[in-house]
Amino acid sequence: MKATSVKQSDANSKVLPADLLSGEQIRSAVEEVLESTPFIDIHTHLFSPAFGKLGLWGIDELLTYHYLEAEFFRSSNTTPDQYWRLSKREQADAIWRALFVENSPISEATRGIIAVLHAFDLPTDSSALEEARVFFRTQSIEEHIRRVFQIAGLSSVVMTNDPLDPEEQLVWMNGGQKHPQFHAVLRLDRILWGWPRHWQQLASQGYAVDEKASGKSIAEVRRFLADWHERMRPLYMAVSLADTFFYPDDSITSKILGEAVLPSCREFGLPMSLMIGVRRQVNPALRLAGDAVGRADLRALENLCNSFPDNRFLVSVLSRENQHELSVYARKFNNLMPFGCWWFLNNPSIVEEITRERIEMLGTSFIPQHSDARVLEQVIYKWRNTRRTLAPILTNAYRLIQDDGGEISRRDIQRDVNRLFRSNFENWTGLRAG
Repeated sequence: MKATSVKQSDANSKVLPADLLSGEQIRSAVEEVLESTPFIDIHTHLFSPAFGKLGLWGIDELLTYHYLEAEFFRSSNTTPDQYWRLSKREQADAIWRALFVENSPISEATRGIIAVLHAFDLPTDSSALEEARVFFRTQSIEEHIRRVFQIAGLSSVVMTNDPLDPEEQLVWMNGGQKHPQFHAVLRLDRILWGWPRHWQQLASQGYAVDEKASGKSIAEVRRFLADWHERMRPLYMAVSLADTFFYPDDSITSKILGEAVLPSCREFGLPMSLMIGVRRQVNPALRLAGDAVGRADLRALENLCNSFPDNRFLVSVLSRENQHELSVYARKFNNLMPFGCWWFLNNPSIVEEITRERIEMLGTSFIPQHSDARVLEQVIYKWRNTRRTLAPILTNAYRLIQDDGGEISRRDIQRDVNRLFRSNFENWTGLRAG
């Protein structure tokens, strides 16, 4: 696809009768606007070239993505212990054989591999693996990123940056990254829910913290966040939380969140992103593929939004059962922005259900999707799927307006798509990017 720049229309300009769309014209107009609008991918696990090998790309990384690993163990006699002893290439060979040669790539994750191969005019049959390896091996990463973003229809992506990851620290301590299409996020998992195992990393860097987050710890965590805010210039702070998360309670997580993180977010004008509902390592043998999902108590959000009315929250919940509650809370608190269909929800049938519900309850005051991509080329199929899923949903919404006596122009559609996939996030974070 070729994404074009989005221009804000003059709110006072008059829509002429000739500009109005008929029912038959709406579908094609929606598809054209979705295709030509450059999206902002507000949450990924991608890295700019400055981070070197932390940035994953290429066919072997695509095939060993943990979604495919989980599916592989259901379609192979290979045990996890045997699999982890293989090299990356051997793992990719095994997954290709089990999921693409011996079975049809019918799942969402395997179809994504086919879509990526096709996007680069590579063969998609059972013999495609070696040709794909040759292709990716010959790519220049800078030019490859430009091409991938163009195909995916993205203007920029937002990374996930852990200040306590030793490899990332080296990059940030040596000047960080300057790529204009990659934006930083200050990820706080190790500080918020991993404090007992990681507080000593802060202490070793000269911050006067202790295991119980007592004494000067809260002030020192705020000093740590201020230092990393200056270093990273993140668009928001973020944490992934278990289904058991609640606020307030007597946990260290609750204490650091309420007394250090949210005051710092307010001081720096940053939203806080909460991704709630993961059940970690229900099957540790599968490693990254071993996490599951649980329904959370979203009264925690009610308490946070009430207690911190001057903070802005980006929220995604992992359980399908929590989605309606999230939309209801968004209607009650205008400092809450629902975003995306995360992880196990990122299947077209579920995305369609959740997005329809959000449109019916929230209009265009939410962010429909993010890719959560860990491997660069995944943005190609993930955003293609989003556009394909959103087209009939928006078409139906506009036709219902017409059925009820309203009028729709292409300008209306462009405004709405721009809000959903760009300006809601830009306004929430203060981002002004091309």
